[in-house]
Amino acid sequence: MSKDNRLSLFAGILIGLGACGYLALGGLPGAIIFAFGLIGVVLSGTLLYTGKAGVMTDIWALTKIWFFNVVGCVLLGLLIASLGGESMERAGSVVSARLAQGPWRAFLRAIGCGLIIDIAVWLYRSTKSIFPVLFGVPLFIVCGFYHSIADVVYLVGAWKWDNAILWYYPIIVFGNYAGCNVRRILLPESNK
Repeated sequence: MSKDNRLSLFAGILIGLGACGYLALGGLPGAIIFAFGLIGVVLSGTLLYTGKAGVMTDIWALTKIWFFNVVGCVLLGLLIASLGGESMERAGSVVSARLAQGPWRAFLRAIGCGLIIDIAVWLYRSTKSIFPVLFGVPLFIVCGFYHSIADVVYLVGAWKWDNAILWYYPIIVFGNYAGCNVRRILLPESNK
């Protein structure tokens, strides 16, 4: 496995751990503890789809990052499903609520998340301060926005299939991509 694939897999595990924390605590405390995942990503230099979608133009390389992020989160989702209990039940509730939003709202919520994560990572890179990440992650969660990588933990952890996942998941992946590129479009000089 290449170094970039390992870095992408580990980023997925970090985000998955944050999602597990959110499922364990819920609410604002869970949203705050979720920040552990993205703080871990920026401090370790691992590769996260929503951290790279606004700065990378190589779609194939970005797709590989996404794939290995997903694999990392599948592992944590399987852990949630195998342990059962309250976190698994909460994952089921999260998934049901997301699917009930329908395609258009899911897309808009994914754009919001992509925008916030891209800005938080950009500000971290610019300042080397974790504060944008520490506040950005809870912000996207309390706003009800959807993160395509973390959602893998919820989808797998819920351990139930719904055909709506077939439209839902691709829509939030593309919505995150769109949101991550708002800054690139409006502030092209910020990508230098």
